[in-house]
Amino acid sequence: MIDRDGNGIDDRIDLLELARKAMREREFLTETPAGALGEIASVPTLAVAARARNAKDLTDLLWTSIDNEDSKDLDQLEVVEELDRGVVRLRVAIADVDAYAPDPSEIDRAARHNSTSIYTAGAVFPMLDRSLSENATSLLPGESRLSVVTELDIAPDGEVLRSSHYSAVVRNWAKLDYDHVGPWLEGKGPMPELLERSPDFEKQVRIQDKIAQALRARRIAQGALGLDNAEPRTIRDANGKVIDVAMRVQNRANQLVESLMIAVNQAVARNLDKAGYNTLRRAVKTPQRWDRIVDLAAGYEYKLPPVPSPSALAGFLAAMKAERASEFPAISIAVVKLVGRGEYVAKAAGGPTPGHFGLALEDYSHSTAPNRRYPDVITQRILLSMCEKKSAPYDFETLNKLGEHCSEREAAAKKVERRVQKSAAALLVADRVGDYFNGVVVGASDKGTWVRIDRPTIEGRVARGWSGLDVGDRVRVKLLSYDVEQGFIDFGRA
Repeated sequence: MIDRDGNGIDDRIDLLELARKAMREREFLTETPAGALGEIASVPTLAVAARARNAKDLTDLLWTSIDNEDSKDLDQLEVVEELDRGVVRLRVAIADVDAYAPDPSEIDRAARHNSTSIYTAGAVFPMLDRSLSENATSLLPGESRLSVVTELDIAPDGEVLRSSHYSAVVRNWAKLDYDHVGPWLEGKGPMPELLERSPDFEKQVRIQDKIAQALRARRIAQGALGLDNAEPRTIRDANGKVIDVAMRVQNRANQLVESLMIAVNQAVARNLDKAGYNTLRRAVKTPQRWDRIVDLAAGYEYKLPPVPSPSALAGFLAAMKAERASEFPAISIAVVKLVGRGEYVAKAAGGPTPGHFGLALEDYSHSTAPNRRYPDVITQRILLSMCEKKSAPYDFETLNKLGEHCSEREAAAKKVERRVQKSAAALLVADRVGDYFNGVVVGASDKGTWVRIDRPTIEGRVARGWSGLDVGDRVRVKLLSYDVEQGFIDFGRA
């Protein structure tokens, strides 16, 4: 284990080993199986795959991507076209993974086993081998790639007037990132260099942002929760030593991509249902702990109805963001925990829909990240069957079992990510035992009470003084102990 008094020691070496151990404990593959590697060596060329799909050539359109600066597994590109009366035609290209990872195949078997890419503080474990997810199926800048395009005509008020889907070969002309595009759109930073070079690209992003904001406003007006989905990220110095854990907070560029992807996911779900195909939906059930959400709001002098209401909760969150900006991240994480996690549920064509409480949507699937999530590959296959007028690739019972498997693997992946993140956090606070911190309770059950402290942004168990605490409570705690290998951080209530 790491010598914390040493100099120039790269924490990533130990965190990588801890990540591999955590992966194995949860029965995840840490390497691509030999059989899958053998198949990857003979995947079809782009020309062959495009002919098989009868794909359009749309490489001349000004496709751009926005993702994390270091992302290599690029799933989506966007391009817009202005029509009459303020209507905008949005095209979103999603990487065609199925063309290179067909079912059945050893490639697909390995992807289905893990069912998600896992992003730990020690390493990223991709769902698909990197030769696919970071090359053949990644929409890399300057490269032509096969994709499945969703085309939406969107009115100025955010209403989707028309949607269609088809295969196309596309080309990423500008790889942009959240950390530069977001501040620029918010008027807090300079224009990204790639946009400075071309007024056409600048115009593209501004129009995308405009329709994304219209889509978002319409969604929130219908009851979607305006949550900050911030995630912790490990910050290291030049030697690889962990020096901070901070939250990656959403900015305007994140909202842009999120809004466009939600519109695509909704259109895919609706069109598949109309065409008579069973689908795999992303569902978030009505919160079982609504009474605690009501109590939380009351603590901020805001009244929520006794019956769960997405629109009422959205109003509370909007008010808190406007009136208590500094406290909003803590309020947001508390609500996220109380609403609960999503799951994948099979839906029969024309049958009852499970719905998504957080987005206030009845029709919603995951389809926009097939390099990273297996449910998106499943939906892509169903969508391609619809486009090619073929029978459904899955029956309802198979979809149901796949949904259960993907939900279980997602939950297990989150546990791996949290475990390694806590190990990284333990490295960071190794010399701070006895220090006091301010935090918010993010978990309270028979299994224990958990708190997230403000800075550094890390989570730990309240091992002493937890009685009476509940999710959303602000609390001051003292660091009692830590265990890097186990990823344990224990606090006592001050």
